[in-house]
Amino acid sequence: MPLDTPAKKLTKKDFTSDQEVRWCPGCGDYAILAAIQRALPEMGVTREKTVFVSGIGCSSRFPYYMNTYGFHTIHGRAPALATGLKLANPELDVWIITGDGDGLSIGGNHLMHLLRRNVDVQLLLFNNRIYGLTKGQYSPTSILGQRSPSTPMGSLDAPIQPALFALGAGARFVARGIDTVVKGLGDLFGEARAHHGTSFVEILQNCPVFNDGAWDGVTAREIASDTQLWVEHGKPLLFGKDKEKGLRIVDGGRRVEVVSVGKGGVPESEVAVHDETNRTLAFLLAQLQIPEHPMAFGVLYRDPMVAYDQAVVAQNEQAKAKHGDGDINALLRSGHTWTVE
Repeated sequence: MPLDTPAKKLTKKDFTSDQEVRWCPGCGDYAILAAIQRALPEMGVTREKTVFVSGIGCSSRFPYYMNTYGFHTIHGRAPALATGLKLANPELDVWIITGDGDGLSIGGNHLMHLLRRNVDVQLLLFNNRIYGLTKGQYSPTSILGQRSPSTPMGSLDAPIQPALFALGAGARFVARGIDTVVKGLGDLFGEARAHHGTSFVEILQNCPVFNDGAWDGVTAREIASDTQLWVEHGKPLLFGKDKEKGLRIVDGGRRVEVVSVGKGGVPESEVAVHDETNRTLAFLLAQLQIPEHPMAFGVLYRDPMVAYDQAVVAQNEQAKAKHGDGDINALLRSGHTWTVE
């Protein structure tokens, strides 16, 4: 990514705007904001070439709180605006902030095309399984039976699994984190930015007002070691307090099962090893859900290819080499024209 290095070492304070942060007390968005403000200086970015683009929702206030360029767009359309920005100026470091409602409901089509095109941007999707800004309606990721003002008898919709959606749309980088694991988030943001192409990061985030505890079954401290599997490329898929559990691939690679490892269990050699370039394994990991399996976190899939904006620039240069610089005046007056009197 051809971005300038700042003249001096920047800090979290340099990326903090003068705007009052206005989220509900206890909202997980605060932790994500702090994580990105800490992580950006470590990446050596410049504020002048960094842009945060958002749609509509609680998460979409994000650009106001970053001391960078920002664009608060319209509902669901942040991927479209971000694509235009990146094509107009490929040197910009573009981050998209969205939520499970903004990104997967009205914005689902735009998100799908961003992922399949592989535009070189980072997309952070905050998943709290509810519409927070509009006071608690169920969202595309809400669980079956979710009671809300819009589903007082319980939601009948099968929920979308964001990481699975991203893989199905052709994403080349898919990761998952948790709002309370701040260091893990910073590491994921760095990995996402280093990837050339669209980087999709789902973040489990708690909404304490309208869906408090939605992720407690995964994130509660007393059970986290058994419900969270943090993957690392080339390392066995182990979890548990003492790494005494693992995942083994069975049925010819069609599913995984939890096994005990070591004394009284299987040898570690039978535990699957994470390969972030293995798309099939990524699909298996993305769909793991409690209580049958732990939920997978970290970089689930990474397999870079030429980014869309880079390909567009190369194609434009090829056209110029063949036909010369374009002339918009001549183009408008070519072919069939007419005069209205």
